[in-house]
Amino acid sequence: MSDLLANKVAIVTGAGAGIGAAIARAFGAEGARVVVSDINGGAAQAVADSIDGAIAVTTDVTDEQQVKDLVARAVEEFGGLNVVVPNAGIATTTPLIETSFEDWRKVMSVNLDGVFLTVRHSLPALVASGGGSIVNISSISSTTGSPLIGSYAAAKAAVRNLTETLSAELRFHGIRANALLPGFIDTDLVKSHQQDFENALGLESGGFDDLMVTKQTRYGRTEEVAAAAVFFASDQSSWCNGSSLVLDGGFTASLL
Repeated sequence: MSDLLANKVAIVTGAGAGIGAAIARAFGAEGARVVVSDINGGAAQAVADSIDGAIAVTTDVTDEQQVKDLVARAVEEFGGLNVVVPNAGIATTTPLIETSFEDWRKVMSVNLDGVFLTVRHSLPALVASGGGSIVNISSISSTTGSPLIGSYAAAKAAVRNLTETLSAELRFHGIRANALLPGFIDTDLVKSHQQDFENALGLESGGFDDLMVTKQTRYGRTEEVAAAAVFFASDQSSWCNGSSLVLDGGFTASLL
């Protein structure tokens, strides 16, 4: 590694597994001092233990006080804050006509409110540190109609728009905001909904894997998303602000 994030302090939420864990580890490998946050404290600690100098903070990103405490702990422990990745997210696979308001609100609360709260309460620390980088995690579902994951897609579309607003409002504070739009990544979250997609699409067992080969050649790897997050977090992307980077193996670029 090349120490692209040397001496930078980074918070990554939802970092107990999947994309968040990969981002936290990649940041640590590039020299960052990482605050690993997750609602599952044990999972957060396990990831933090794998990163030199990292700490774990149990956080429910829908709880404003817990988010405030997360930022305060980062500043107290490391003296400032330079990078924020509000990655925590959940998904349900239900047609909108069957989606309860309770489930809709739960997805919105984590995937959108959680991003807002994490960013909102990180901003004073980022400003005090002289600026920094916000790396939001949106999705290719934010760009098109997304059957079965309508609530998730709507939240991710809002995150993409929020990223653009943040870039405009914060540019004179030296804070950049960019978004990653992953396709289908090889995570437990994606795999847990595989059968739901197969049932909805009339596919045989394993048919969703075949669909991924057709549309994006394979499932994406968490490390690939993490590498893009390092780029947006580092000075290598100093001229990127309000950008959305699609990471989907060509899924959305092709009609067939």
